[in-house]
Amino acid sequence: MIRSVFKGSGSALPPKLMSNHELATFVETSDEWIRERTGITHRHIAGEGETTGSLAIAAARAALVDAGIEASEIDLIVLATATPDSTFPATATKVQAALGCAGGAAFDVAAVCSGFVYALATVDSMLRTGLAKCALVIGAETFSRILDWEDRTTCVLFGDGAGAMVFKAEEVAEDGPGVLASRLHADGRHKDLLFVDGGPSTTGTVGKLRMKGREVFRHAVVNLAEVLEEVLDQTGHTAADIDWVVPHQANMRILDATARKLGLPPEKVIVTVDRHANTSAASVPLAFDVARRDGRIKDGDLVMLEAMGGGFTWGASLLRI
Repeated sequence: MIRSVFKGSGSALPPKLMSNHELATFVETSDEWIRERTGITHRHIAGEGETTGSLAIAAARAALVDAGIEASEIDLIVLATATPDSTFPATATKVQAALGCAGGAAFDVAAVCSGFVYALATVDSMLRTGLAKCALVIGAETFSRILDWEDRTTCVLFGDGAGAMVFKAEEVAEDGPGVLASRLHADGRHKDLLFVDGGPSTTGTVGKLRMKGREVFRHAVVNLAEVLEEVLDQTGHTAADIDWVVPHQANMRILDATARKLGLPPEKVIVTVDRHANTSAASVPLAFDVARRDGRIKDGDLVMLEAMGGGFTWGASLLRI
């Protein structure tokens, strides 16, 4: 069978590191308050001249090197972001030009924190049906540019960064590597619980992020547990079969609650929220790259990726490395 087989990963983070203590110098908060409620200790913040596009390009280049694949082989780039460089063109086309890819398709996907899982499912369907042969899937964000730094309930939660993964269409055995299944969902009835209060066709401004944290938490735990079960049912696996869960890094409370609901031991959950904070669409590939480079995620492992974001959108993908 033809599957989308993982070939390599990469990530990029802005050099500027902002600790909770530094944040507390201009926001009414404290290191203790942030740690207790989120598990976050610091986050990376994009500086002057750093953009979603520049971070995406750096992560993509690292992924290509890791995969041992030339940019000329890439015929599909799907970039998940809620903070594109421009209203248009798609930031993915900027990445394509910078890498020197020879044509092919390049476009952005907007599903906020679920964006990378949505992008991966899109790429998987295109690779399996022959619309492309080798793809870059990227999650990149500069959320610091849309934060209200006077709203302590939201500005402490987010950071900037990018992660990328390379996939190639290959013929494999049924028990071989590749993306095994993905499930995606959305429910626009809850759009007012997590949103940005601006946009080109409404206010003509970029706007700032707004969130009702308690309601988001409640939906996240239920939705994520259910979609993980759906993917397991679709593939005939159980939670015990999973080697690693790479979740969207929203906050430690959501990660812990979701793991408990599924009966997953915490040592199987990859956690980077402490050092990266919530990087939206970048959080899943960033966390994956960290765990792969430190030797935890290995060839042959069964890995579940999952995320939920504004919209609401949510989804999960199961792959064998």
